[in-house]
Amino acid sequence: MATTTDRPVMTETMRAVVITENGGPEVLEPATIPLPDRLGCEVLVKVAAAGVNPFDLMIRAGLAGSCGTAEVPAVLGHDFSGVVVESPYAAHPLQPGVEVFGVAGAPRTAGSYAEYVSVSSLSVARKPKSLSHVEAAAVPLAALTAWGLVVDVAKAHEGQRILVHAGAGGVGHFVVQLAAYFGARVATTSSPRNAGWLRQLGAEQVLDYGAEPFESQVAGVDVVINLVDDLDVATRSLGVLRRGGLLVHVPLTPSPGLAALAEEAGMRYTGYAVAPDATVLAVLSRLIDSGDINVYVDDVYDLEDVADAHSLLAQGHTRGKLVLKVSEE
Repeated sequence: MATTTDRPVMTETMRAVVITENGGPEVLEPATIPLPDRLGCEVLVKVAAAGVNPFDLMIRAGLAGSCGTAEVPAVLGHDFSGVVVESPYAAHPLQPGVEVFGVAGAPRTAGSYAEYVSVSSLSVARKPKSLSHVEAAAVPLAALTAWGLVVDVAKAHEGQRILVHAGAGGVGHFVVQLAAYFGARVATTSSPRNAGWLRQLGAEQVLDYGAEPFESQVAGVDVVINLVDDLDVATRSLGVLRRGGLLVHVPLTPSPGLAALAEEAGMRYTGYAVAPDATVLAVLSRLIDSGDINVYVDDVYDLEDVADAHSLLAQGHTRGKLVLKVSEE
């Protein structure tokens, strides 16, 4: 008798996009590669859609540093939404046919720019019922990062003042919503075109970064969450914090001297690195299905057009997330 650990009848190869060297978007190449082997507690998922993240661009370019460098050839991609096709054991809660979303282990293991991905069951949860696979694929890495920043680090609470740099981006639009959900008073930097939308998401104040310096528009905040890969923005942010306030600098590029500057100014400082967590994904799924948190997908690309998605994301003006359609839902 077949068990959930027996591979169903399917092709032994799959469509994917790989890199064989580091470089620009042009190094992303469509390929046919073997299906991944499911090991131990992993689940094998047929991918319907995959999210595109700035981290993917850094790995592609060979700039991810201590957070991981891909050994080429490599399949990139972290976010995914799809359907379980293999489970670890017969009584596992994620059985074949269950719709899930989660985070792949790239660059240490193959990522989600492929028709199938094998991931730890601790990195995947049931997909929000109210979302399509395309919408769900936009959630995991960005929303997990936002949860960690808002709940674990900032400890958002009623009346707290939080400034978010780049609130309209993939992580940012979840940070704004979660901070407001937990009662914080949220200010965020943005271009004018996103101002109304960000207020709908819960921002109390939207600062036009192109009109005048943000530090002339806000002061005395408790926490600054900097999602901009700009050391100057991070340094200037120390000037808008109250005495003893917290600066959270999220970009993965080095920020030499920032901790010392914060200490000298009488402020606290930390970086942040997200970790996949199925329990938090399940909480986020409930918040989405209840309507308390929304996801915005700016554009959708076919898997083979991922280079175009990387090029657009690199421009830095995406609202919400970009998603790859991998297979039919």
